[in-house]
Amino acid sequence: MWVLNFLGQSMPCIQQEEAQVTLSMIVRNEFGGGLVPSRGSLRGKLRRVWLPVVSLWLLIALPGLAAAQDAIKPGETLDLNRCINIALAHHPNLLGAQGSLKASRSRVYEAKSGYYPQVSANSAYTRNHSFDTDDREGETSSLYRNSVDLSQTIFDFGRTSSAVKVQSSYAQASRADLDDTTRQVVFNVKLAYYGILRSRQSREAYIEAVRQLQLHLDQARRFYEVGIKARIDVTNAEVNLSQAKLNLVNVDNALHVARLALNNAMGMPDAPVFEVREETGTPDYAIDLDSALKKAYEQRPDLLSAQARREAAKRSVDLARREYYPVLSGNAGYGYAGEKYPLDDEWTLGATLNFPLFTGFLTKYQIEEAKANLETAQANEALVRQNVRFDVEQAFYELKNAREKINLAALTVKQAKENRELALGRYASEVGSPIEVADAVAAEVSAKTSYSAALFDYRLAIASLQKAMGENR
Repeated sequence: MWVLNFLGQSMPCIQQEEAQVTLSMIVRNEFGGGLVPSRGSLRGKLRRVWLPVVSLWLLIALPGLAAAQDAIKPGETLDLNRCINIALAHHPNLLGAQGSLKASRSRVYEAKSGYYPQVSANSAYTRNHSFDTDDREGETSSLYRNSVDLSQTIFDFGRTSSAVKVQSSYAQASRADLDDTTRQVVFNVKLAYYGILRSRQSREAYIEAVRQLQLHLDQARRFYEVGIKARIDVTNAEVNLSQAKLNLVNVDNALHVARLALNNAMGMPDAPVFEVREETGTPDYAIDLDSALKKAYEQRPDLLSAQARREAAKRSVDLARREYYPVLSGNAGYGYAGEKYPLDDEWTLGATLNFPLFTGFLTKYQIEEAKANLETAQANEALVRQNVRFDVEQAFYELKNAREKINLAALTVKQAKENRELALGRYASEVGSPIEVADAVAAEVSAKTSYSAALFDYRLAIASLQKAMGENR
């Protein structure tokens, strides 16, 4: 238990591999040395039995401890950056993209293996029986052979280097694919986070509407009780209040769904109930269209991935052409062979030149296939570049439109609030109607929700433009 507490308090950011080494050191320092009697004692024997078990259990429990450090505490308030960091650490799409990147990097080293010698050990036993043609009797002999053989490609006319370049280009594409997945995950988190803020602001507007309509209902009942207003005013006020409460229920459900969407966007579907921090004020984001396009062409991950795949396809054509050329390799071996022990030692040393004279037109069609793949990669790159321009221009003008709507929506809220106050005042002065009050309250709610939507659209437009330019945060 002491070891677990030490790890949880003193090493919150340690990597798993480093923590495993540290665990072994802690176990040795805590239970080894002078604290444990000699090997011959009972305690020393117990140490050899349970110490490996304890170490294994700690190593198994370590990933859970590391995950607990990133866990969301019930009731905790998260800001946008914290939500993004949680998604980057836990989202399955990112974990899958990281696995693909590791696999592509491994293929680079697979291609580099052609630079190194190949060593193998062989052991063989052969039993041979030969018949005599006259009496069908013959001799039986045995052959034993044990050897270590080495082969090394001396010169292959650039086959290995071309293969390394091809796989390196694909590794660059996988790196860009990971960045593209990160870009999409970050955008989804922003979308869900702003969705919660929008739903919460709409909920506050409906709560205020319920409060105002409740006050109106109480006033209508007082007027009815003293004979100033008719019973229908009370009935209308009750209907309007019930409708407002029903709308509030719908908004509460929308807020719950928005929370689920954020949990899913972070890759934490089982996250406990938490709060999100309110973002006050209107964010300011200014950039011209030419700068946005230039930035997108330079750093958009899907475009970088398409460019890397086009380069890999181009290098694949060169690799296919090199199949026309010979391969020069050397080989050496040393071992023992003979019909009975002790065996005689032997060694071999030689070189091989393999020249492909005719392969059934295999190389020709491999080159044609590589050229066709290059044409496809070039077309995909052009399509991605076209989509990049469209995404940036669309997001740019949506941002411009959303910025203009915010000021108009804020003015509408102010006017709707004044109209609601006038309607309530007119009704209190016995010159207004309950319909006028209900319409004014509904108009104020609509104005507030429109303002929330405008603010949501503006924040989302900023996030969309950042995503279109290839930014991950």
